Amino acid sequence: MDTDRFNTASEYEALHSKFPSCERRPVIGITANFRDGNAALAEAYYQSVIAAGGTPLIIPPYSDRDALLETLEHIDALVLSGGADIDPRYMNEEPDYTLLHTINPKRDEQEILLTMLAERRNIPILGICRGIQTLAVALGGKVHQDIYASLGGELLAHDQEPTERHIATHDVEIAPGSILSGIFGEKRISVNTFHHQAVSIVPEGFVISAKATDGVIEGMEATDGRSIIGIQWHPESFIMNEDRCMMPLFGWLADEATLYMRAKELHARMISIDSHCDTPMLFGQGYRLEERSRTALVDLHKMKEGALDVATMAAYIPQGNRDDASLAAATAMADRLLDGIEERVAKNDRHVAMCNTPEEIGRAKRQGKQVIMRAIENGYAIGKNIGLVKHFHDRGVIYMTLCHNGDNDICDSARGNGEHGGLSAFGREVVKEMNRCGMMIDLSHAAESTFYEVLEQSTAPVVCSHSSCKALCDHPRNLDDRQIKALAAKGGVMQVTMYSGFLRKEGEATLDDFMQHLEHAIAVAGIEHVGIGTDFDGDGAVKGCSSAAQLRNVTRELLRRGYSNGDIEKIWGGNWLRVMKEVQSLAL
Repeated sequence: MDTDRFNTASEYEALHSKFPSCERRPVIGITANFRDGNAALAEAYYQSVIAAGGTPLIIPPYSDRDALLETLEHIDALVLSGGADIDPRYMNEEPDYTLLHTINPKRDEQEILLTMLAERRNIPILGICRGIQTLAVALGGKVHQDIYASLGGELLAHDQEPTERHIATHDVEIAPGSILSGIFGEKRISVNTFHHQAVSIVPEGFVISAKATDGVIEGMEATDGRSIIGIQWHPESFIMNEDRCMMPLFGWLADEATLYMRAKELHARMISIDSHCDTPMLFGQGYRLEERSRTALVDLHKMKEGALDVATMAAYIPQGNRDDASLAAATAMADRLLDGIEERVAKNDRHVAMCNTPEEIGRAKRQGKQVIMRAIENGYAIGKNIGLVKHFHDRGVIYMTLCHNGDNDICDSARGNGEHGGLSAFGREVVKEMNRCGMMIDLSHAAESTFYEVLEQSTAPVVCSHSSCKALCDHPRNLDDRQIKALAAKGGVMQVTMYSGFLRKEGEATLDDFMQHLEHAIAVAGIEHVGIGTDFDGDGAVKGCSSAAQLRNVTRELLRRGYSNGDIEKIWGGNWLRVMKEVQSLAL
């Protein structure tokens, strides 16, 4: 008798000896089937996850919303497993019971909601067989109730029973340039098949990445930076026959889960700051901070999902006439927008704090609260009244953008007529007063003449709260390399923005375009002088980071490109906080 097999103490010692050097593995949740009152999962799923370097966590079908949200906090990727048909009523279709096989209401209710919640949190997802159909239905696509009835013609036999599950029975063609193509390195692979349903319409933001030779959709994937793949075959089955042909797919999932895990851990300890959003522009449309908005890119839900700690909401004042009545109206508008910010934060003070200093932000982070800071975009708000600098500082405004699209009484704009040749005499007084009060000077939108004169005049570092690189996109609002170097030499920080027109001259900007500008700014200014100012709700957004909910994608990209945790902390908020602290400490 092999007594070593039963020596638990020996196993304990062997396992315990690994703890000091054991690296955390990503936790990959796998949805379980449900039959006869029991949750069940084929061994092949979790063995494939383990072989890929993940830790499997089986998620039984339950509908408690709080438990679902808590589960998502503890996983780094999600596998939607195979199983029964999905109820067509989730697609607003009447079920045809002559075509459908078994429907599993418990799984439908949970997995569709789980998929929606996971997608909003940018959790990597792999949908397998039923799982690709769950992805499609949850995210706005459609599924054939029965491919043979829907498509007609000569189709392959897509249910290979009784052939064993680890045997491939037909080929699929993989789309060139797709993620699947990169995973397998092949144009055509052999797969198994166990289904009579398939995706008919892929959701928006997805493309077809694999088809069977009869045209049935066998793979789809997200195209906008989300790590989501759905496949119609069962890749997990092969490993049970010691065939590793499908392990590259699980390896991809484990790699994406590892990036997500690292990003999640990093955001838990660092402070992430978006230095500029224009969300107050939506206040007149009934915007509520605590509600998930269909239009606004920043709300408490999206901040939580994207792990954004601090959103700096700018009271944007459009440039107008400069007579006394117009200037008074601009000041009143700024006060009204600031009132709106404060009212919305006060209404939700259990979950969000209004902060003015780095110390306050740190305290709110420790309390588990999101943070809103206040800013003014366009010094037109102070008109010709120097006393309004202190007025707005005392209201908690941390920075003021000196101008917008047009010259004002302070300075020349990048889109102006060069009225003053830089700062006006009043503008030079404004710079002094902002320094005295400890309010950061923002040079986004400023003319080059204004930019250099402010650098010369200011006794404190200055910022560009939302600007990009002229070397990559020749736009009057962008900074050239000489300006970027000068800003850094003064100790300031350039916050790269996601406004598409500042990132590329033509077409829709992507997360990669934003990353190119970010990395160029880092190369020119140094890692200590670059940050992120999205311009969300002021037309800022890129494919792959379309709202605050997707900001964690930036962190994943930085990790993917080899940036250290320390460097990422500087980019996401450390540099901005350093300048903020220095400006405030120099105040008289």
